[in-house]
Formats: sequence, structure tokens, C-alpha cells
Amino acid sequence: MSVRETFLAEAAKRILITDGAFGTEIQNWKLSEADYAGDLGLSHDQKGNNDILALTKPEVPESIHRAYFEAGADIAETNTFSANRISQADYGAEHLVREINVESAKLARRLADEYQAKDGRPRFVAGAIGPTNKTLSLSPDVNDPGYREIDWDTLVDVYKEQAAALVEGGADFILIETVFDTLNAKAGVMAVRYLEQDLGREVPIMLSMTLTDLSGRNLSGHTVEAFWHAVRHAKPVTIGLNCSFGATQLRPHVKTLSEIADTLIMIYPNAGLPNELGAYDEMPDTTAGFVGEWAIAGQVNVLGGCCGSTPAHIKAIADKVTGMAPRHLPELQPVTRLAGLEPFTMPSSTAV
Repeated sequence: MSVRETFLAEAAKRILITDGAFGTEIQNWKLSEADYAGDLGLSHDQKGNNDILALTKPEVPESIHRAYFEAGADIAETNTFSANRISQADYGAEHLVREINVESAKLARRLADEYQAKDGRPRFVAGAIGPTNKTLSLSPDVNDPGYREIDWDTLVDVYKEQAAALVEGGADFILIETVFDTLNAKAGVMAVRYLEQDLGREVPIMLSMTLTDLSGRNLSGHTVEAFWHAVRHAKPVTIGLNCSFGATQLRPHVKTLSEIADTLIMIYPNAGLPNELGAYDEMPDTTAGFVGEWAIAGQVNVLGGCCGSTPAHIKAIADKVTGMAPRHLPELQPVTRLAGLEPFTMPSSTAV
């Protein structure tokens, strides 16, 4: 079977578990700038460049991957959220993008295969691609609304470079996550389509939107339903929400997405909202209780955690949903569905 078919077969049996946060787990190591920089000879300060640890201190991401697999994760997301040419330029490390992504994917692949060999349960690697710090839809200059810091072709090329390296390293899927700009996500989809042409095979896509206000819109203004209408043509293996708020604030939007998407739903929220010091206080059992409500309601296929979540959160979630039935995909009437910032569904017939 193809990796898509294998994933769908596993998702038909049970609710799958993806992993949790990497950034906050890396912070727990209290690394120095020298730890990040290693012996690469880079001229910029590397402290905070989590992605580069695949080259300079791989035991850190390896330990985190291993902890999440031990907690019950079925999916390892590569530690490559900012491993693209745009984001790495801030650290003077853009020339290392391919190497960072290849090594990160190899690391996750090795551990996924190791844990699969132990018990025969398939494990998967999702090559994580973040949104970059640029936006195609919005101008950063309030005095020049037509100005863009980046153009479409450049962003497609940036995404393709990263996606190609992730697949080379062994990623099963390309996860385009924390989508704050729908047009950026569409550039990511285009990049993967070009990569598929080069490889002569499918590279399955996962898409995950992030909401920036409680009304349920991302930064480019799209509602959850409009976002799905805008990207449904990509036939993602999963569609979902990540980061955003805590699980309680996501509840109505998870319900909406579960009713309209004819593919798997993957949700991995923050562990609540951060406190005044930027730390996350929500306890694992609390998070598990919240996301477990979605499982009980039959609204999800894959669950995990984003900012502030830990291996303990992932274990609590995995334990909570063990034995629960996964969401069944809805059968949707074939009609024309379009989107601006709001969704539009064309009636199947119009009275004259």
C-alpha cells in the first residue's frame, strides 16, 4: 500500500496521535549559544535557532522524538518549523536549509522505524513546514497596502526547496502548518505539486490552519469553512487546526470543520493560553479532557498538542482516547463550493 493508504487504514481503526511541542521542550535543555552554533562557523548568533540542532546537537531533537513515541505518538513531526530559506536568513544559515531538513527527517524516520519494529504498529513522519515570517496576502506597510515583502513564485520556490529535502530525508507527508495566510498555504500546495512532478509520485499533504481571533478567522481573514473551500482541491490526507488558543476556544471550530471536510481531521491545540510570563499552566489531564470531548462527539481522527504541550500531555491524550471510535467522514453533496473570506456554496438547482 502507499503511505496514504496505510495511514488511512490505521486511521480507520482508531484515533491516531501526533506529537507535541518542540520549542518549549528544547527550552528545557537550557542550551547556550555555543550549543546551537556548534562548529558550523556561522557569523550570526544562533541562540533560538531550534531547527539547526539537527546538525549541531541532534541528541536534543532525538530525545524529544523518543519521549513522544514513548508517550504513544503515531506521528513524528520534524523539528523544521523554521527550516526554510526566509527564516534561516535571520541566522545567516540559509545555505544550510537542505542539510537541516534532510538530517531532521532522517532522525525522525530512524526513530519512527525503530518504534514500529518494536510492536509492528506503523509510525509516520510528517515533514513540518511553517508559514515563514512573510505573508502574500497582506502588506507590512500600512501606508502602502499594495506592497508585499515577497512574491508568489519566490515563496513557492522556498517551500519546494524545503519539501524536497524533507522527502529526501524520509518524510511520509508534508505538513503545511500554522497557516495564518491562506495564500501562503496555497503556495505550499503548489510547491508540493511541482515536487511530485519531479519525483513522479504522490507526496501526501497535511494542512493545518491557525486562528488568530475567537471569531474563527486566520490572519488573512478566512473563516474555517472558507479555508477548507480554498484548499480542498489539494486533497490533503488531513485538514485541521493547530496552535491558536486552548482546546476550549477551538471547540465550535472543530465541530464546523468536522462536518464539512471529507478527509481526516487533525487537531493539535496549545496547552491552554500562556500566563503573564509566557508559560503554559494547563495540566495534561485537563488538556486530555478537553480534546477527549471531540473524540466522544466523533469529530476527530488525529489528536496531539502544540505550544506548551509535553510528552505527559500526549500520553494523557493517548490514554484518554484509547478505544474510542475515530470520526467517520461525512458524505457531501457534490455542489460548487467557493470562498472569499467567507464560504459560498452554489445551490445545486435554481428555481426560475
